Amino acid sequence: MSERANALRGEAELTVAGEQLVLRPSFAALVAAEEELGSLFDLVERAANGQLTLAEVAGLLWHVIRDRPDGLTREDFGEAMLALGLASVTPVLKIVLRQILAGR
Repeated sequence: MSERANALRGEAELTVAGEQLVLRPSFAALVAAEEELGSLFDLVERAANGQLTLAEVAGLLWHVIRDRPDGLTREDFGEAMLALGLASVTPVLKIVLRQILAGR
């Protein structure tokens, strides 16, 4: 098990499929997310307007997983995230989006 999330670094925690994942929106992770999802500013704007798709949420969070467990596939992550429900995922998403906007 990896160490806990450090809020001072803008990290958040999400437990999916029995694994506690630390989400860290590092520069490299956000660049990878942006390459897939397009402009992060546009992503944040869509989030503010309630227009993020499930694929965008899963994609962003997938990219910011700090230490991805061996064997966890993106499809498994998406299914586990869906099983949690958006109400459980939204607070973590808000932390990540806030970090994108505010930085450290």
